[in-house]
Amino acid sequence: MTSQETHPVEVVAEARGAPPFARLPVLSVAACLAAVLVATSVRYAHGFDELYFLVAGRDHLSWGYFDQPPLVPLLAGTLDRWFPGSLLAFRLPMALAAAAGAVVTALIARELGGGRAAQVMAAGAYATSGLVIISHWVGTYGLDPFFWTLVVFLLVRWTRTRRDGLLIWAGVVTAVSLETKFLIPGLWGAVLASALVLGPRGLAGRPKLWLGALIALVATIPALVWQATHGWPYTQMGSVVAAEFPGYLAFARDGLLGAGIGIGALALVYGMWRLLRSPELRPYRYLAVALLLVVAVVVLTHGRAYYLMSLYALPFAAAATELSRRKLVRWWKTPVGLAFAVSAVVTVAGLPVWPSSVKATSFGPIPLGTVFAEGETVEQQLADGVGQAYLSLRTPVREQTAVFAGIYPFAASVEYYGPRYGIHEVYSGHRGYWYFDRPPDSARNVLYVGEDPAVLRRYFSSVTEVAPGLIWLCSGRGPSWDTIWPEVRSR
Repeated sequence: MTSQETHPVEVVAEARGAPPFARLPVLSVAACLAAVLVATSVRYAHGFDELYFLVAGRDHLSWGYFDQPPLVPLLAGTLDRWFPGSLLAFRLPMALAAAAGAVVTALIARELGGGRAAQVMAAGAYATSGLVIISHWVGTYGLDPFFWTLVVFLLVRWTRTRRDGLLIWAGVVTAVSLETKFLIPGLWGAVLASALVLGPRGLAGRPKLWLGALIALVATIPALVWQATHGWPYTQMGSVVAAEFPGYLAFARDGLLGAGIGIGALALVYGMWRLLRSPELRPYRYLAVALLLVVAVVVLTHGRAYYLMSLYALPFAAAATELSRRKLVRWWKTPVGLAFAVSAVVTVAGLPVWPSSVKATSFGPIPLGTVFAEGETVEQQLADGVGQAYLSLRTPVREQTAVFAGIYPFAASVEYYGPRYGIHEVYSGHRGYWYFDRPPDSARNVLYVGEDPAVLRRYFSSVTEVAPGLIWLCSGRGPSWDTIWPEVRSR
């Protein structure tokens, strides 16, 4: 071992035991979190991403997709088949994942030496963060942060105990994460690079670490084969995401406030500072540096701010642990309790607790959950408009007409709600939808849904506007669909 790995603080950290788990209060925080998400899960309707995942997993199940691995579509499609139309059953896994994330964050605080108060504060910070808001929807962005949090917990525990079996379990969790998003290798790369510089340098040489990596690789082979046989489409998502980059200031604002308006943003900053400065937390400094490296990569590649939500748990746990160690005045618990209460109110306000008729989407700097209505009820309205336009076509025309959407949210919405109007399949050249299927040769006409059917105009003899700026009938197809389909692909 190097001298860096035998630092006295690190030896003590390995030798000491963890405080008792504050089971009742932590599980109570998690239960309240799950209850709020379950209670609000039945509000409004499916979101457009949810409908995309649902349709992909129910009707187009595959080992891979243009924009993601298969786990979330499989989950969404399966739940809809088992519980057709039930928003409560559909969104329940997200509520459970969010609640589990709060518990694991408390366990990280316990590993750092945090007692009862620290564990409850860590769970509370997680439970009042932006992670709760995005956990309303079934999506990769709500599920994957839990897997990152669990991997970080296993690394923190390994750092304290040096039980190499934990590294195998970290590999198993990584395997599941890789079925959700392909982002977690970035975390592992940062962890290993940081450990090689700061220690523990022996981490990279642990055989069970690489056994865990092998498990993750083998489990990901089917998704990788799909990507390879389809031209590695996922690699194009980088440019798609970068094109949506809001700018550095907006990114920093969203990344910070995503930790929670109130206690979360403060805990994020304080926790990172203490991880980098506290002697008691020195053994875990390499993980803090790894998180900063991930942030740097996300910023430099113009990633999305919500990617940072996967990194919040460790700073939250460190902040709670360090705060509980401070020799503060006796009444410090009162303002901290009030701060958590305010954060909880802000978080609940950001969920769909409001009537869909409420038009305001924010109260000053505080976002309101009415924004969910804008992303859900409009999907039904769109599908109803397309369905009515489809039924208005003369029967001979309708029998030769396929529905084509300009973007995947439109396609998924119409495909999900369309059966009530006789629409059972919708086509699109946008992102993952292009891989699902092309229209049949019998489709001589297309009912196009989108702002402008420019992508189809040259292939049809006439284009007629059906609903101003939204629905168009393209008639008299010229070339075959085999010729048209490669040309209509878009990202």
